[in-house]
Amino acid sequence: MLNKKIQIHNTLNKEKEIFTPLEEGKVKIYSCGPTVYNYPHIGNYRAFIFADILKRVFLFNGYKVDHVMNVTDVDDKTIRDSQKNGKNLIEFTDFYTRGFVEESLKLNILPPNKLTKATDYIKEMVVIIENLLEKNIAYKSEDGSIYFDIKKFPNYGKLSGAKIDMQKKNASGRIKKDEYEKENVEDFALWKSWDENDGEVFWETSLGKGRPGWHIECSAMSMSNLGEQIDVHTGGVDNIFPHHENEIAQCEASTEKKFSNYWMHSEWILVDNKKMSKSEGNFYFLKDLAEKNINPLSYRFWVLMANYGTRVNFTWDAIESADTGLKRLYKGFLELGEASGEVDQDYQNKFLEFINDDLDTPKAIALLWELLKDENISKENRKATLLDFDKVLGLSLNTLQKIEIPKEITELAEKRLQAKKEKNYALSDELRIKINSLGYEILDNALGYEINKL
Repeated sequence: MLNKKIQIHNTLNKEKEIFTPLEEGKVKIYSCGPTVYNYPHIGNYRAFIFADILKRVFLFNGYKVDHVMNVTDVDDKTIRDSQKNGKNLIEFTDFYTRGFVEESLKLNILPPNKLTKATDYIKEMVVIIENLLEKNIAYKSEDGSIYFDIKKFPNYGKLSGAKIDMQKKNASGRIKKDEYEKENVEDFALWKSWDENDGEVFWETSLGKGRPGWHIECSAMSMSNLGEQIDVHTGGVDNIFPHHENEIAQCEASTEKKFSNYWMHSEWILVDNKKMSKSEGNFYFLKDLAEKNINPLSYRFWVLMANYGTRVNFTWDAIESADTGLKRLYKGFLELGEASGEVDQDYQNKFLEFINDDLDTPKAIALLWELLKDENISKENRKATLLDFDKVLGLSLNTLQKIEIPKEITELAEKRLQAKKEKNYALSDELRIKINSLGYEILDNALGYEINKL
């Protein structure tokens, strides 16, 4: 099926629009990936799960998707932390790139068609910068660094609303660092001349000895792999300014074509109503969830309970509740039996209506629960339809198998039940801990208990 009525919120125009591809039946997506100076925290992963859902929605509607995601393996942070750890930049960033790929699989994020590394595209960056120099849109400073002259790009600020007249008094007019605040609307670095802080990280090019600025990296990787124009560019709201604003300026000044028709951004994950971030120190890694025996897919499940454009507050209670909910979903799915029937068209049409309305995953998940309980639909057809939904939701229903509980675990559970009846709560707790240590959990219910594998 090819459903053209997919509506998405376009940050560029600040409204929801019906998606129209550059080429019929095909979608070109570029996603800003991680900066590999550490593992991404779970707030970062919201943006990657969002991009995954977007891609799955297009695929579900019958589009052919060409998806490119980058890893930033040279910037201020990667250089700083590789030096702190006494490691070569490539060795250091490759370690965290592998970690990102492994963790993405745990979250059931579909791999992009191509995962690109910035350091593989230095030549392409140089070509774009030389073009901007020739057009007199970029200029070289006294120290040899090259800057983009934002006054030469009349549409600067069209994505973020940033205004050139917001420059601070007595500002230098130029920014060399990769990340900066919105009020610093100044010329930004395309190429940074080498200084001693860079150590052994530099390239000898026609631009001089130095390294690229962060913003030019994505422009080069996107245009090299997807062409001068793309359908959708994704990222977190943190990327809107300065990164995505600067990408637009570089690409459009260079090619004189509209760079991306749609810009889509996921909102923050909050902790105590503050943005989760490494700089705030209020972040968690996926391994922190694993230490509490929480399935990474429970985090995905929790994220999908809110629209990608809504800020959500992280609490351990919320994640543990999502973990319990996912286990209940898995149990209900397995109880539908081995056989799979036909997809129910009425339910599928409702599901399409929700996901094609700006990826409305909260409504899609509510529909999933409704279907699971709908005894007017045969078990076989419910199973087939749930598997169909999961092509978008990505909760790995297709990998589930009924688990045989070992006799040893069942015997411990029976002993615990008897201990509870006798009000021997100390022994009951001891047996529960024993069951957990063997890789299972026991949940009390009206019938006595239920056993799940951790």
